[in-house]
Amino acid sequence: MIKILSFSEASQLAASRGRNACKYEDAVRPIIEAVRQEGDGALVRYARELDGLGGLPLRVRDEDLEAAAKGLCAEVRTAAETAIRNIRQFAEAQLPRERFEEFSPGRKLGWIVRPLDAVGCYVPSGRYPLPSTLLMTAVLAQAAGVPRICVTSPHPSREILACAHMLGIREVYRVGGAQAIAAMAFGTESVARVDRVVGPGNEYVATAKRLLAGEVGIDFVAGPTEILILAAEGDPKIVAADMLAQAEHDTTASAMLVTTSRRFAIAVQGEIEDQLASLPTAGVARKAIESGSFIALGDDAEAAIALVNEIAPEHLSLHDAALLPKIRNAGTVFLGPNSPESAGDYAAGPSHVLPTGGVARARGGLSAADFVKVIAIQQLTPPALRELAPVITTLARAEGLEAHARAVEVRSVN
Repeated sequence: MIKILSFSEASQLAASRGRNACKYEDAVRPIIEAVRQEGDGALVRYARELDGLGGLPLRVRDEDLEAAAKGLCAEVRTAAETAIRNIRQFAEAQLPRERFEEFSPGRKLGWIVRPLDAVGCYVPSGRYPLPSTLLMTAVLAQAAGVPRICVTSPHPSREILACAHMLGIREVYRVGGAQAIAAMAFGTESVARVDRVVGPGNEYVATAKRLLAGEVGIDFVAGPTEILILAAEGDPKIVAADMLAQAEHDTTASAMLVTTSRRFAIAVQGEIEDQLASLPTAGVARKAIESGSFIALGDDAEAAIALVNEIAPEHLSLHDAALLPKIRNAGTVFLGPNSPESAGDYAAGPSHVLPTGGVARARGGLSAADFVKVIAIQQLTPPALRELAPVITTLARAEGLEAHARAVEVRSVN
């Protein structure tokens, strides 16, 4: 049964998220180094040993992608097409717009927006193959104009392959784990290196991304998935269903309810048990519910909001939309009781690739803006440079950088 904790107890439990982040380094570092040194030799070896590649080719053949697309049932195809349309629509709206204009006489400033040259999308396919993750990463990259998108997935399902074909992606590799991240970061004979790796994965994937950040761009290091629901009242069936939808992802998932109503807390606690009784994924969900999940109960509504901002959840379900102005930290927010987290996972539009473990204090979820570079542009006329020259030369010489000052003065601005 899910625990009912005080706000302070809930804060302590939530703070423990990610404390084991370094425990996988000893296993991951040798894999990274082997792929760096040996390229395809190590990549294929690990793919066979850890991913069950067997005799299959590392790269999925074009005819296999086409066959998967042809074999996709009409219902799933239609659903995928709708999701793609919604995701693309939102992604295009997120893109920064170029600007170049005069901020003061002769001082023309702005920025240009350019897509990354190549992106790697990691698509989990362990316990649950996730074609939705392919859509929630690759469609954003396409909206940004990225010309090359490659996909790695240890056991790509027919649906994953079909969605790749639907998007026009032909570079799909049957490899996962740290070895896939290393291949995309360094490049091998088969897998050309990329500029950024995006997408969630298990602890080995997360560790590899953390260790390789700087060698390759990453979105963020994602840990176990989580949802926090802030509600003082409502339908316990809805709240329990949303919590279980997150709990069934993995035994390490966290489903959290923050409330000021004891009656509501007890009702949700009981409803979770009732729904678990008939849930096909109860074996996974129950472990998540009984370990890292909780109901936080307190008397103070302001303290409840403070706890939400402190936890900075990946998914925040906010039943009272009037509280939105008080929310500072969350990966994404679902407003009102008719906005289930499942909608965001599949079809509403925003990406479901989101920061976990409190990282939402620093950034929001994956967006189309993660796939472009915003490059500042500066243009000065001679009069504008003359006006700035005393400022530039004074600051340059204060820092001991004489050549900087002379680079202005050589232009005869005095």
